[in-house]
Amino acid sequence: MVPGYLLVQYFRRKNYLETGRGLCFPLVKACVFGNEPKASDEVPLATRTEAAETTPMWQALKLLFCATGLQVSYLTWGVLQERVMTRSYGATATSPGERFTDSQFLVLMNRVLALIVAGLSCVLCKQPRHGAPMYRYSFASLSNVLSSWCQYEALKFVSFPTQVLAKASKVIPVMLMGKLVSRRSYEHWEYLTATLISIGVSMFLLSSGPEPRSSPATTLSGLVLLAGYIAFDSFTSNWQDALFAYKMSSVQMMFGVNFFSCLFTVGSLLEQGALLEGTRFMGRHSEFAAHALLLSICSACGQLFIFYTIGQFGAAVFTIIMTLRQAFAILLSCLLYGHTVTVVGGLGVAVVFAALLLRVYARGRLKQRGKKVVPVESPVQKV
Repeated sequence: MVPGYLLVQYFRRKNYLETGRGLCFPLVKACVFGNEPKASDEVPLATRTEAAETTPMWQALKLLFCATGLQVSYLTWGVLQERVMTRSYGATATSPGERFTDSQFLVLMNRVLALIVAGLSCVLCKQPRHGAPMYRYSFASLSNVLSSWCQYEALKFVSFPTQVLAKASKVIPVMLMGKLVSRRSYEHWEYLTATLISIGVSMFLLSSGPEPRSSPATTLSGLVLLAGYIAFDSFTSNWQDALFAYKMSSVQMMFGVNFFSCLFTVGSLLEQGALLEGTRFMGRHSEFAAHALLLSICSACGQLFIFYTIGQFGAAVFTIIMTLRQAFAILLSCLLYGHTVTVVGGLGVAVVFAALLLRVYARGRLKQRGKKVVPVESPVQKV
């Protein structure tokens, strides 16, 4: 990152966009300046304006489509990942086989397939003119890598209730980070509903979720790592949300983020010497290769829904959907396997649904108020 930052600053100081020539000029322009250079180096404000023909029913259907796609993709992805990481491959009557334990290699496979899918989509399907400098995608990729590392490391040093409260309360940090990254403003009712959703999901998960057999005690190191996970994760979705101000498609966003994610993950695996070992394991067990490919397909589908949801509804709505995913997974398990839901868990579900209804009601009232104000102000704006 440091050499990349120095290169970007060098090209900007030298005014390379005006003086540069040669074979490397198109590459430097795309990576450093983009196709639509701006006077300021700041990310423009992400203004999400709805089309005139967009109706509330159509918006609700799109939101339902995004929520369903995210739930199905990542619930399936979670089941497949647990199966891959806990299954013994190559087991025979005389040999117990061997397990694959390097989750980072699976992350690389997911990123590579998502990069290929996004690249093919950009080539085969018509896309808007790309204007964002490529280096801006590296911020989202790096923060995503750091958030994943902080999350897995924090699990070793925090208790189960602390983990649940942190994951269920991500909506508020995402909204606060949105004010810093893209200077987005939220209404008071949005903070209220986000708080109610966090409280309801926490009540349900703590009362109905299966607590692991060994839960470590919460330490200061664990809290620091947990805070890092929340901060980096909040920055990732908000930075992606801000990048959509360049009028790019969700597929273009997916390609840029996964391009840098592949570079960071390959560098990490090479440093650990795990890239060749993971490749050899895949060569020894064709069944693992098939399972990893299926896992990567689910991950790529999930990423398509992620970037489409952020582009259409913003980082806060996306975080609410992903927060509710944890509760839906446990609720589905209770329904399928006959597990009982406690009174506190049922009350938590009621709080979540009340918060969602309040959010829908408040947004509807806000749109009605806007429709009443527009006819009065429009003649003044025309004059």
